[in-house]
Amino acid sequence: MTTVSTTIGPRTRRRVPESLRSPLTVVGVVVAAVWLLVVVLGPLLQPADPLAQSPDRLAPVSAAHWFGTDSLGRDVLSRVIAGARISIPLSLLLVALSASVGSLLGAVAGLLGGVVDEVVMRIADLVLAFPTIILAMVIAAALGPSLTNAVIAMLVVTWPQYARVTRSLVLGARDREFVVAGRLLGIGWFTSLRRDVVPNVVGPVFALTTLDFGNAVLLLSGLSFLGLGTVPPTPEWGLMVSDGVQNFTAWWVAAFPGLAICSIVLAFNFIGDALRDALDPRMQKAVGSRAL
Repeated sequence: MTTVSTTIGPRTRRRVPESLRSPLTVVGVVVAAVWLLVVVLGPLLQPADPLAQSPDRLAPVSAAHWFGTDSLGRDVLSRVIAGARISIPLSLLLVALSASVGSLLGAVAGLLGGVVDEVVMRIADLVLAFPTIILAMVIAAALGPSLTNAVIAMLVVTWPQYARVTRSLVLGARDREFVVAGRLLGIGWFTSLRRDVVPNVVGPVFALTTLDFGNAVLLLSGLSFLGLGTVPPTPEWGLMVSDGVQNFTAWWVAAFPGLAICSIVLAFNFIGDALRDALDPRMQKAVGSRAL
């Protein structure tokens, strides 16, 4: 009787990159998930109306008011939760718009080159020549204080970085063999951009958007802090910190919205750093060599 033995080779399993399994990344994902749940379930989590005033003005932290009250007797915890439903969605919208506009302009500039490239890049250089917060303040002040105008001002000052990054990635991808072969076969510029170039640049751009989300939260809060964003009595984190500055003895008025800003910014910075390392092959090799 003949015994036939079969040798089964080792199974190839997809391993999660080392950077995505780090403790800081896990902490960032958990904190970001908690805040996203707060945004979705905000009305169910608020212990009181964030706009309702009461005689308990500047009441300290207690069982009745976990985060205390502000100078008008409004519950700070309710206002922090309500502020999350303003700051986080607006920051996500801003990052999405900035990435879309900047990436499209950068991709077109890198693919077409010539006059188009010069015009787009010179405009981007002109915007980047000014400090981001100063230029955003000037634009927001010219348009008038409101959330819509603050988002427009932030969009104007944030799209150039996406344009420059996308342009550099497109310049590296457009000379590859498969892109050149497609062009020789008669494929149009925008078809080549959509089918051959975009899949090779979407990863780094996505990592940049994750890192830029924290900057968007800080910039939006900064404009509101300076009176150029949210208009009272709308609960917004930057405006709440500004109110707390006027009451130094009541530390809780500014401390809790400030901690909310700090936590969401750090969380997305941790996630963005991990995604950047995971999408960079050279960084993956460096992480793997250190692990060995």
